[in-house]
Amino acid sequence: MTSRERMLAVLNREPVDRVPVDLWLTEEVLAALLAHFGVEDAAAVWPVMGVDKMQGVSAAYVGHSGEVEGRPNCKRTHWGAILQEQQSGAASYDEYTVAPLADYDSIASLEDYPWWPDPAQFDYLTMAAKAKSNQKEYLTLGPWISFFEVYCQLRGLETSMMDLALQPAYVHAVLDKIEELQTGMLLRMLETAGENIDMVFISDDMGAQSSLLLSLDMWDYFFKERMKRWCDLIHDAGKRVFFHSDGAVYDLLPRLVEVGIDVLNPIQHACPGMERERLNAEFGDQLIFHGGVENQQVLPFGTTDEVRKETLTCLRTLGKDGGYLPCSCHNIQAGTPVKNVLAMVEVVQNYTEI
Repeated sequence: MTSRERMLAVLNREPVDRVPVDLWLTEEVLAALLAHFGVEDAAAVWPVMGVDKMQGVSAAYVGHSGEVEGRPNCKRTHWGAILQEQQSGAASYDEYTVAPLADYDSIASLEDYPWWPDPAQFDYLTMAAKAKSNQKEYLTLGPWISFFEVYCQLRGLETSMMDLALQPAYVHAVLDKIEELQTGMLLRMLETAGENIDMVFISDDMGAQSSLLLSLDMWDYFFKERMKRWCDLIHDAGKRVFFHSDGAVYDLLPRLVEVGIDVLNPIQHACPGMERERLNAEFGDQLIFHGGVENQQVLPFGTTDEVRKETLTCLRTLGKDGGYLPCSCHNIQAGTPVKNVLAMVEVVQNYTEI
């Protein structure tokens, strides 16, 4: 089976020749793998490793350059938020530094915001060509769309949390705009590249390390119907919904199943309620699980034996009845030993309890 066939079989709950293994990782970890195997790029390393890499695709925004005048090492997103490059030890990452909608406090003022993206100003043709090339071998995932994560980028996290409690009409107005523009982008993407897209990536972090970020009533009020509209649109196009939320989101899972998500990522099982056996017992017949291999302690700091044990436990719990795509729980971070990455991959590739 090809990598794509293997992953599709899991999504369809059909037999596989072996369990597929995905890798999500930072640029630093990718560079370490390239050096280890002596290859030039990601396209060359996945076949060498035997990784069934889920390939993300997105359309670049061409409505503005992304440059931020007078601010080196910064770039502006298509929503107008400003990212600044940061260095922390071995890791380099972008951090949101300016919440551009922070001073637009009234519903009327939203019309004056200059950075609303134009759905017509994305490079769909290049994305379509990349998706077609990737889909020859791999499962394709994209684009990234979100409600609350975009809202927080625009308003800042603290203000966003206050808005939910104090300005519900304003929140709805902003979310209406976020939904309208991303739906327009999604429709164009599906029209241009739909034949070569397998899943759409909805990312809306709703969990902290020990609990939800907001109440279930708030989620119902602000997000439930919007999420269902997106899931329905994606399903009507014949695609699956890949949903990402870090943290302790157990209480939200029945609602996510109800609105129509198909694949749950990243399964942060160290958080309360996210225990692997429990998730499989309660949702294993309704959701495909993606991720799971613990990425805060075991992968970066554990021994190879501990990584092997962790990976095997994921396979035997989340994958007990099939329906599991093994991967790290979110991106493998800079400084993680290559031997630990290889240990995770090796355990999955040699797993025979299927």
